[in-house]
Amino acid sequence: MVHFLNLFDFSPEGVQQLLADAAKLKAERKAGTPNTRLAGKVIGLVFEKPSLRTRVSFEAGIAQLGGTSLFFPGNEIGLGWRETLEDFSRTMSRYVDAMVMRVFRHETLEAVANASSVPIVNGLSDRSHPCQALADILTLQECFGDVKNKTVAFIGDGNNVSRSLAIACAVVGAKLALACPKGYEFDGDFLKRFAAKFGEKNLPKTFHDAATAVKNADAIYTDVWTSMGQEAEREERLQKFSGFQVNEALLSKAPKHCKVLHCLPAHRGEEITDAVVDGPQSVVFDQAENRLHAQKAILVKLLVN
Repeated sequence: MVHFLNLFDFSPEGVQQLLADAAKLKAERKAGTPNTRLAGKVIGLVFEKPSLRTRVSFEAGIAQLGGTSLFFPGNEIGLGWRETLEDFSRTMSRYVDAMVMRVFRHETLEAVANASSVPIVNGLSDRSHPCQALADILTLQECFGDVKNKTVAFIGDGNNVSRSLAIACAVVGAKLALACPKGYEFDGDFLKRFAAKFGEKNLPKTFHDAATAVKNADAIYTDVWTSMGQEAEREERLQKFSGFQVNEALLSKAPKHCKVLHCLPAHRGEEITDAVVDGPQSVVFDQAENRLHAQKAILVKLLVN
């Protein structure tokens, strides 16, 4: 059974095909061309975490392709405590054609996938966010065409978003630079796995100064400094990341063609300012739209192709 849990699991050719399919689906949507490739398919959306973009983009995309989505809040399902993850997975596999899961722990995804007879899509876990990364690269391709040798400066910590983005960049030949305070770099296990797949020479560079990281960047990307589940660290993070805000001063140190991305939701005035997120170099809302098209490509790949 093929699942979509982590971009590490896909070949470069497979990721490139997903990007091409997403671009085609977006063009069809813009042209008003009907596409009902998910007709008769039922996809369960199992979300332990709150969501706007992930939920709406999946529900809208499934509907646009003629399928049906069923939403299951995690507190109703009781993943892992109301019944075992394996029993949940085996039962759901009899009802739906695929499941999209937004979970606190990546191990939850893996346990469900191991027992499932239908595809499982990672809508976000603490380890990775592959749907977001696919949309990010689609957005960069729209901005620059070929993104080979382009540099993305991620201003933030080595979290699930930046890890998936680093993998996606390596797949398409782009480079990722991480700018973060000391102690917030990519973890050793991730870097070891990354080096095994892409080679040590392709490891993302890490800077502890944002201005240095953006000096030659084609795109600047940021995310919230305090993610869901890290609320107890908020004050400490606000202090440590205070010099890593994406603002006009930082943007002025990057090349003039540089684009700005953010996976949203944004804590305006913290990791990014209004002037930047709403400015002429921002493609934040194009990026948000591209979640829709990237995820449609994933579902078509898993359920139709």
